[in-house]
Amino acid sequence: MATWFLIVIYLAFISLGLPDSLLGAAWPVMRPDLGAPLESAGMLAMIVAAGTIVSSLASGKLITKLGTGPLTLISCLMTAAALLGFSFAPSLLWFALLAIPLGLGAGAVDAALNHYVATHYKAHHMSWLHCFWGLGATGGPLLMSYFIKEHDSWRSGYTAVAMIQFGLVIVLLVTLPLWKKIAARRAENPTTEVAIGAANHDSATVPESLADEQPAKQPLRLPGVKMSLLAFLFYCGVETTVGLWGASFLVGARDVSAVTAAGWISLYYGGITIGRLITGFITLKVGNRALILAGQIISVIGAILLMLPLPDVVVLVGFVLIGLGFAPVYPGLIHETPARFGRANSAKLIGYQMAVAYTGTTFIPPLFGVLASQAGIGLFPIVTLLLVVFMLLSSEQVNRAIKRTKMTG
Repeated sequence: MATWFLIVIYLAFISLGLPDSLLGAAWPVMRPDLGAPLESAGMLAMIVAAGTIVSSLASGKLITKLGTGPLTLISCLMTAAALLGFSFAPSLLWFALLAIPLGLGAGAVDAALNHYVATHYKAHHMSWLHCFWGLGATGGPLLMSYFIKEHDSWRSGYTAVAMIQFGLVIVLLVTLPLWKKIAARRAENPTTEVAIGAANHDSATVPESLADEQPAKQPLRLPGVKMSLLAFLFYCGVETTVGLWGASFLVGARDVSAVTAAGWISLYYGGITIGRLITGFITLKVGNRALILAGQIISVIGAILLMLPLPDVVVLVGFVLIGLGFAPVYPGLIHETPARFGRANSAKLIGYQMAVAYTGTTFIPPLFGVLASQAGIGLFPIVTLLLVVFMLLSSEQVNRAIKRTKMTG
């Protein structure tokens, strides 16, 4: 039963990744059909992001009221309906309206499943969960490119992804009683599958005052919480900035061809996805916090390589190292949340983390775009390095705050 349940969770995260990169892949052919200006894709992306922020902030209360299973089912139904609507939408206005339920559904299921796995499963499952998101994010553009090439229809691409989402909705509906059975089993014997400290040699340092089951009245005031939110802001900001502007840097500052640049950026995403697969195995022997630090150091090295006046192959290595370094950071930070701040606070705090993460994704890349338009795309390696360093410092401040609390507690 537990194995099948995990498969359902993994499938849900593949479906979460599928729509994330569809708009960018389809926009060159969508825009003429809709008669929309080029920059309106950014507007649609921001509406989706705003929805994810709102639902992420509300996810703690929604999980408590509805439960993870029903919330995941409702959220996937919303995203499936929105994607199906995209395939029929006659104008940009309809796309803007449908982007609202797409964002609300994506944010809710993201926060709900991250909280569930962080609370009930070991660290390697969190890494693999986000690896499956990468599979979905990679598969979405491949599906869209197939339908554009073979059927000359971006609408069919959206229809296909919507049907996959509706298939998941059916799976979630059929397995809905399973969520209740698993929850009841853990309630009867909560020590059997609880993840806190189970796969993290360094999680045992969590002070008892943070690990108890009484939720804090103001969880944002717990030691280290605010710095952890900053770590999420900088991580998602730099991850998206590298993905969005990396090819432009290669073409504009390194004279790499557009085709080669696109391939190199795909290797960056491949580094993140494959790195999370590998990280899942490493967590069986190494703690989350050590992996997070190691990943951040590797990404710093990768960013430095982008700055050096060395052959292009070194720049390629830099992008791959940044991707590999990013691999353990996001899932590791999420999985540490119950251990650091208590299981009773984790649902609400992970919702806050998702909201701040989406804020970084929404605003940092456009801000860099404005900077690059004024000062040149050559600033890309410097900004990337600064964001990675800020992420590292924020993350380490969380560890120091937890350590100080243990010493004084």
